[in-house]
Amino acid sequence: MDKRHRARELALSLLYQLEFYPLETFEEQRRAFWVERLVKPEIQSLAEELVQGTLYNRQTIDDLLSSHVEHWILSRLALVDLCILRLATYELLFYGKTPWKVAIDEAIELAKAFGGKDSGAFVNGVLDKLSALAKDNSPAPLG
Repeated sequence: MDKRHRARELALSLLYQLEFYPLETFEEQRRAFWVERLVKPEIQSLAEELVQGTLYNRQTIDDLLSSHVEHWILSRLALVDLCILRLATYELLFYGKTPWKVAIDEAIELAKAFGGKDSGAFVNGVLDKLSALAKDNSPAPLG
């Protein structure tokens, strides 16, 4: 498994877990999360970077998602789908190290693996709408 994909899986897991705890306990929850997992330092570092960035930009990300999720409010979304959308939106618009197509493809794969049967299509639809913003902010695709 690609180390970046594994880091995204772990970032998603940690973001999901943190939804159940107040942000005041973030450090405690973060430490406990990593104690339970044996992960190479570079994978943990990337996952941490994605989580920190997502949390730091969460309000802006949620505002953007709210305006791009038709017929839904964020609080009604499946929590795993919301966490995937937040993580992908961070990568698309703020991270600056991931080509936008890769960020979208990775989010769809996460949704297919961890979400419901329609999660992949739902995540794809939302991120497709956000991609116009991402194209202006993202590095050129690799290749």
